Amino acid sequence: MARDLLVGTTLAGFTLIDRVGEGGTATVYRADHPLHGAVAVKVLREKLRQDKTAVARFVREAGFGTRVQHTNVVRTIETGQSADGLHYLVIEWAPGEILEGYAKRNAPLPSDEVSTIVLQIADAVHAAHASGIVHRDLKPENLMYDPATRNVKLLDFGIATATDVAPDDRLTRAGFFVGTLMYVAPEALSGEVVTPAADQYSLATIAYLLLTGVLPYTAKSPREMFTQLLSQPPTNLTKAKPGLHFPTSVEATVMRGLSKNPKDRFPDVLVFARSLGDALAEVGHPEVDGGFMSKMKGLFRSKQ
Repeated sequence: MARDLLVGTTLAGFTLIDRVGEGGTATVYRADHPLHGAVAVKVLREKLRQDKTAVARFVREAGFGTRVQHTNVVRTIETGQSADGLHYLVIEWAPGEILEGYAKRNAPLPSDEVSTIVLQIADAVHAAHASGIVHRDLKPENLMYDPATRNVKLLDFGIATATDVAPDDRLTRAGFFVGTLMYVAPEALSGEVVTPAADQYSLATIAYLLLTGVLPYTAKSPREMFTQLLSQPPTNLTKAKPGLHFPTSVEATVMRGLSKNPKDRFPDVLVFARSLGDALAEVGHPEVDGGFMSKMKGLFRSKQ
């Protein structure tokens, strides 16, 4: 792997210590600052510096991050462009790990942990909605999670959009969609402007994953996923994995959040999260048939 020439350099007073991630538009560094301490610095990739749309998205992300102030949203510290043309965004360093990796190793998660995670995400997203912003890319990869404290931080407003944006100011052309196919709401696939209900769908998908360890659709290719999202219902929660059972109230809540028609979902993302929390309050760790404890529970129940 080629050495990153920015590692060890100073950008706007922030010393870039190590490269910790790279996406389609930006590279992320762990950095240090005499006043702010440990931070994360996102730098727009070199090949995109002349791409007006990419630059506009990067600048807009910084603006949205400043606009949404919430304990479960990473704090934007500084943004700018260096003398040599580097567009950068500095955000707080959130402890923990990307939720995606944690979920892959540990899901299905205990019901109380799922409830805690989902409610924090909903709080963060609701704050964005209250600021007139739809995230549009809500997924485990854009969430930091600290298992020790069960604290969640929402990242990356890179493809978020303002609900009051004028048609001529949109960065996504009609007929195209942005987001991650496994988590994107069906209505977004047409490329039309989405509402906050789209983020609720994405959160319901995250809840489904945390509860089961799998996703509500089982497509083997992007083309198949696209078709399933538009034409087929998601797999019922209780059928997600053999032997995994949930109360009717839990399944009904998650599946309502996954409704294809935005009008059939909950009034807002917080109502969804609180409804799920209430339904999960009476549930412990998801019960899987076939284990010794499961058989023992069944035996005791049969004698009552």
